[in-house]
Amino acid sequence: MTPSQDVDSVKVPNLDDPEEYGNSDTDPLDELPDEIEMSLFDHLEELRLRIFYSLIAVAVGIIGCFFAVKPIVQLLEVPAQGVKFLQLAPGEYFFVSLKVAAYTGFVLTSPFILYQIIQFVLPGLTRRERRLLGPVVLGSSVLFAGGLVFAYLLLIPAALKFFISYGADVVEQLWSIDKYFEFVLLLLFSTGLAFQIPIIQLLLGNLNIVSSERMVSGWRYVIMGAVILGAVLTPSTDPLTQSLLAGAVLGLYFGGVGLVKLTGK
Repeated sequence: MTPSQDVDSVKVPNLDDPEEYGNSDTDPLDELPDEIEMSLFDHLEELRLRIFYSLIAVAVGIIGCFFAVKPIVQLLEVPAQGVKFLQLAPGEYFFVSLKVAAYTGFVLTSPFILYQIIQFVLPGLTRRERRLLGPVVLGSSVLFAGGLVFAYLLLIPAALKFFISYGADVVEQLWSIDKYFEFVLLLLFSTGLAFQIPIIQLLLGNLNIVSSERMVSGWRYVIMGAVILGAVLTPSTDPLTQSLLAGAVLGLYFGGVGLVKLTGK
């Protein structure tokens, strides 16, 4: 047999055909391609390093944002429509700056934190689960950013307009800067988290935990849950803001159902 015949006679296993790849009872997509034997101590040591790298990145991000916090604060004050802010206690603006820098630094370093999490869990993921990593990471990032934009452009102005107009002829609008930023930051990040609903649905569907038909069949509970979620996540008590958030949650949920259905689940 010539060398060329040797090469031609080599049969490359087909990963899509279980009978040609390994045990016929095991789907290759359910196997661990990088299975590595590690002791409990090794796992803990790797976890410690991943957490350490993440904390260092967050610290650097917070420090960097603190030195550039003034334009961030001014940007977040825009939805207040010219309301005058007061510092009601010594150092109140300083602590507000720290809070804004902490939130902003965490958001900016979240891709690195996510990378560390993926690197830690990657050896334990099967080929099927690894296929979800790209869409999940990209979709989660886009949806979180979309939640921040939605809250900044719609939810926060709607809530503030309600509060300003409600007592405009009775009280002068002088707000504590600390209370204002508690309200704004909470609404921003709670909305960003609420926008992760389609990603959760995609994971549940592709892991064969819940089908798209099952998701649709519980629409009554979804509507009730969206209303409750809008009331819980919205720091204000005005019905307009709660309705906007509840409507966004419903739209995201049924959009997620369509996404799961497109994947054939």
